[in-house]
Amino acid sequence: MKPQVQVLDVLSQAPVFRELGEAELSGMAGAARHRAAERGAFFFHEGDPAVRLYVLCEGQVRLNQVSVEGQQILLRFVSPGDPFGWIGCVGGSHYAASAEAVDDSIALYWDSETMASLMERHPRLAMAALRMLALQVQEMQERYRELATERVERRIARALLRLSAQTGRKVPGGILLDIRLSRQDLAEMTGTTVYTVSRILSRWEQAGLVKSRRERVLIRQPDTLVSVAEDSAPALSSEEDDELAGGQA
Repeated sequence: MKPQVQVLDVLSQAPVFRELGEAELSGMAGAARHRAAERGAFFFHEGDPAVRLYVLCEGQVRLNQVSVEGQQILLRFVSPGDPFGWIGCVGGSHYAASAEAVDDSIALYWDSETMASLMERHPRLAMAALRMLALQVQEMQERYRELATERVERRIARALLRLSAQTGRKVPGGILLDIRLSRQDLAEMTGTTVYTVSRILSRWEQAGLVKSRRERVLIRQPDTLVSVAEDSAPALSSEEDDELAGGQA
């Protein structure tokens, strides 16, 4: 990476920073450092002191939590341009999840003291950080509501649609989720079992909604998947699948 030019390019393309002016972006770019992580390595672990904010430049990162029962929960994927570890802006806290590199990855980062100084000088940066933290809280509340109240088919449909909004790429035949996404990942994201995810995806494939291959999913009928997510279409999974998943929610 050529530090100044490419760092500015990454920051200016990140949705959360698009409202910042040249002074804010230049200040962040000048203070940025970068860190590489090989596939399977961690930028930080759940419970580590929250001392850095990251923005992903290359690769892909997954944010995981471990429940009190020891079950792994996949919160979300981070794509290039996305920030992660926002709690590191304020310092004095701990990361609520682990950040694992799914592919060889490179991220920009700023330590808590640097971010505090930047936010004092640039109030719009502080507002961007506040909005991002609020959005993450809202997203987590929505996820918990889904796990507590919705059928597993709706949860899987919502998870695929979220990933489509984050990483979807239009290709012939539909929208490709341009990330490594296994059925185990979907099970961890939706609080169910790999068996149930496989049964539902197989039925959706037969109905023409999706095409699923190893670690890749193509959404062939986005509008129908939206109807499933909103519970305005007939269920395409069996009652058996919902019963199997009910104990996992």
